[in-house]
Amino acid sequence: MSALSLKFDIPGDDFTRAGEASSAIKKKLKQMGLSPNVIRNISIAAYEGEINAVIHGGANLKKTDHVQPTCGIITVLIDEKEVTVIIEDSGKGIYDIEKAMQEGFTTAPDEIRSLGFGAGMGLPNMKKYSDEIYVQSEVGVGTKVTMKFYL
Repeated sequence: MSALSLKFDIPGDDFTRAGEASSAIKKKLKQMGLSPNVIRNISIAAYEGEINAVIHGGANLKKTDHVQPTCGIITVLIDEKEVTVIIEDSGKGIYDIEKAMQEGFTTAPDEIRSLGFGAGMGLPNMKKYSDEIYVQSEVGVGTKVTMKFYL
């Protein structure tokens, strides 16, 4: 298998479109014939990251009437040994990464939680379903999560 790179914009502050990138990733991985278990793990982790970007990555967005801003980017790198999923946003950043990795910890606003999102399972699920996870964040600048999935 030759190396492949995919890139997806995450639409900012738009829960109706949240999940489009992770669905496209899942479809591509199925076309490539990866194992169902690997596809499932990548799909879950990518979706959690995509939702986190929509919730938290849009903090610095400037909306206009005609342009849907993006709150982040998902990059997927696929080779014969692994799939790497990188999710980057330019949101408010994570104040305490260790705390954010705990199940149930959330900084999502009440209006987001009332929609059924922001339960504090995003990063814990990303960790659970990936083989490796690296979280880099700077308050006021944004967050980058890199996940590796072994094939």
